[in-house]
This record gives sequence, structure tokens and C-alpha cells, in this order.
Amino acid sequence: MTRILRGIYIVWIILRYGLDELVLNSFRQPWLHGVARVISFGRRLDAPRGQRLREALEQLGPIFVKFGQVMSTRRDLLPADIADELARLQDRVPPFDSAIAIATIERAFRRPVDSVFASFEREPVASASIAQVHFATLLDKHGATREVAVKVLRPGMLPVIEKDLGLMRMMAGWVENLSADGKRLKPREVVAEFDKYLHDELDLVREAANAAQLRRNMTGLDLVLIPEMHWDFCHPEVIVMERMHGVPISQTERLRQAGVDLGKLARDGVTIFFTQVFRDGFFHADMHPGNIQVSLDPATFGRYISLDFGIIGTLTEHDKEYLAQNFTAFFRRDYKRVAQLHIESGWVPPETRVDELEAAVRTVCEPYFDRPLKEISLGMVLMRLFQTSRRFHVEIQPQLVLLQKTLLNIEGLGRQLDPELDLWHTAKPFLERWMIEQIGPQKLLDELRDQAPRYAKLLPDLPRLLHDFLQRGAAGSDDRHVKELLAEQKRTNRLLQAIIYGGLGFALGLVVMQLVVRVRLF
Repeated sequence: MTRILRGIYIVWIILRYGLDELVLNSFRQPWLHGVARVISFGRRLDAPRGQRLREALEQLGPIFVKFGQVMSTRRDLLPADIADELARLQDRVPPFDSAIAIATIERAFRRPVDSVFASFEREPVASASIAQVHFATLLDKHGATREVAVKVLRPGMLPVIEKDLGLMRMMAGWVENLSADGKRLKPREVVAEFDKYLHDELDLVREAANAAQLRRNMTGLDLVLIPEMHWDFCHPEVIVMERMHGVPISQTERLRQAGVDLGKLARDGVTIFFTQVFRDGFFHADMHPGNIQVSLDPATFGRYISLDFGIIGTLTEHDKEYLAQNFTAFFRRDYKRVAQLHIESGWVPPETRVDELEAAVRTVCEPYFDRPLKEISLGMVLMRLFQTSRRFHVEIQPQLVLLQKTLLNIEGLGRQLDPELDLWHTAKPFLERWMIEQIGPQKLLDELRDQAPRYAKLLPDLPRLLHDFLQRGAAGSDDRHVKELLAEQKRTNRLLQAIIYGGLGFALGLVVMQLVVRVRLF
């Protein structure tokens, strides 16, 4: 019943804001425009279409707001008036009452707000679907003050999210049971992924931990700044962090006038994304312009400032390696290898013909190479790939849904900063270096170093364990081979030496192999 009532409410909002009329008018057929005029008769739909869409998404709640945030970055797919209105969803959702925010802070810290902060700005500086942010000045234990940003969870979010997720689960069940593509699309698993990430976002301590991990990962890259968390003032409903000073990345004209190289900024964004995905397997998965600023401070001029770490994507080593191989093969236009990887991974049925899949991928991707970003729509590429995936029964991978969403964000951001950006050539050198690192001697040495404590504990006991095992076998059997093995155990030390020397020889071979790979690639 709860799901049915929520469904009725959604339909009512659609009708109230005239979204049905908006959809029908988006088609070219004149008769559909006539239908739109008929169904809108008697309703006051005076507001611009972009404003109506934005207000409807705000009324429907966090999941719909996040959908609007993603779409706001795709100006290649949306009319300018709609994209401009949806951009307001990034950090200008109507705020909740500041008195509620202060009450939440005092309940979390069990102290009056004036005893925690030397000053606290009642007016929020930003407000989004899950939380809003206030600037403040923090008093530390020694009486010193620090500029901070205070993020406060929006009240009543959990029931709304649960209702929408329940509705999505129900519709996912319908798709899986009634659609011919239901099993392949895995709608239940996709909804389960969204469920996990949305519930994680409601715990601000988890967000603070995500920020701390990203800050450590990005140390030394010198391309992005991430605020430091004040752990004494972190609570599931409130977190206090370092205040960052920057210009929103959407204000491109202001950045250009300040002397920021927008082309370099776009290339740095690609580098940051691929570093987080392929090196760390831990990436910021909510990279819309409302969460990104650019520093104009002389010491950090032109660096990104990342904000809002509620949604973080993670990849396993297997996912990272598989994706890197796919990207590398794609950038080299080795479509046969792309097809082979899909079959080897089990994403397509094993009986799929490699040459047919290769030809299909080539047909989709080849027209987009050696063209600037302004002439490419990754959204359209993905749509054509989706059509191809249906033909070849490619299974959707729910664990990669966040990555695909983030890739769309990155492309939309790059398009705003530098339409001439060559996304392929910017990413190719990074991926090739990463692949070399995965097969080079440094990778072997790193793994040996990580396992060294275990090996150090195991090796001294190895001769005794082997001796005991063979002795038990000899006592219970007259097998001549077991007795021979027992005699051979006395030469274990020489065997261990051989293993060590063999390992050194193997490492030397890897060095030579790496040099060969470098020559071939570069």
C-alpha cells in the first residue's frame, strides 16, 4: 500500500507540474503536440518548462534530485534552458530551517552551538538533496579559531528514500519478470547498488572517512585539494571540516579572467579520475559541478577542490585490471581484443563469434576517434553500445553502474571546460603507464614486500613441516617413493637457495620484458 500511495503521489506531481505535456512537446510529430494541448487544458502551466521540471524533482525527493544533477552536466543532450534550471539542483535546493540545523548540531554534540563555534552563519551557503552547509569559526582546545564548514543532514530523509527504493524494487521485479531483457539487465542488482550507496550517504561519519581516505590517496598528486575533517566534531548527522576557498568550476568566465588554464584544468580532471579509478580503485562518484571548485590561492593556484564525499565508488583488483585492458585495447582501436575480453569475462555468451562482436564494436566506436570532445556525445556512444549489447546478450554489471555515471559527469564537465579536449589521447598515456606497472618488476616487489611478514614466519618452519609430513607418510606406508622423498628432504636448504636465485632470475626477466613493452608502446 505504501508503494502504491507513493506511485500515486509521483503521478500527481507529474500532472501538477505538467511534465506529461513537456514530454509530449519534446517529440516532433504535430499530432503529439495536439495531444499535449488537450491534456494540459484547464491546468495553469505558466512557468517555464525548465523551472517546472526542477521544482517537480525537488518535490519528489533525493533520488529524483540526484537524477537531475546528473542530467544537468549533459548540455549536449538537453536544451540550454532546462540544463540551466537543473544546475540549480547541484547546490541550491531549497534549504530547511536554520533553527532545525542548530537543534541537530546541539543534539549531536550535546552542547549549545555558541560553545562549539565562535561564530556560526545561520544562512546556509549551499543546500542539496541530503544535507546543507553552514560556514562557522571553530574554537579549539587552546582557544584558537579555525574557519570551518559544517554539514548538517536534512531531517526526514530515510523514510522518503525507503519509499522510493521500495517502488524501484517493485518496478525492477516487473522488468525482470516481464521483459525479454530482464535477466540480462539485472534490475534488482542495480537497485540494490543504489540502495547501498544512498543509505551510506545518510551517515556523515562514513562521508568523513571517505574524505580522509581520498585525501591520503591524492597526497603527492598536487592536482586536487580535499578538506581535512575535524574528528572531534564528526557525528552521523553533523560533520565539521576545513573550510575551502575556491571558485565554483561552473563559473568558467571568472576562472578564465583569473588566469586559470581551462585546457589544463580539463586534462587534470581526466588524470584525477583515472588515477582514482585504476590506481586506487576508490573514486569520487558524485562529481557534478556543485561539488567541485578551483583554487585561486597563489600557493595552490589552478588546483581542483573536491567537496561532498557521500557517494564513493570502489573497484576490485579484478575489475580494475579488466577495465584497464578494455580501455587500453579501445584506445589502440584493437576491437578484436575488446571482443575477446568480453567473452573471456563471461559478459557475453561463450558461443558468441569474436569477429561479429568485433565488427559491431568497431561500427559504434570508430566514428568518434580523433575528434574533439565538442563533436562527441558519450551519451550517444553509450546508447549505441547499449543497443549492441542487447543484440549480443551482454549482461549488465551492477558494480560498474556508479563508474558509468561518474564517467558521464566527467565528460560533461570536460565539455564545459574545454570543448577541444581530446578525451582519448589524454587518457591513453595514463592507462598504458598503468598497464606497464601491473606487469613490471615493481609490482612483483610490492607484492613480495606486502607478503614478506607471512613468508618470513613460514620459511623457517618449512623444512620441519615437510619432514614431519613425509615421516608420517613413511610410517604408515611401505611406498618406496615416500621414503625417497624423506631422504630428499635433507637437501631442503639447497632447494630454498635455488628458489631464491630463481626468483632473482625471474625478476630480471621481468625487467627485460618491461623494456620490450616500453619500446613497443612508445
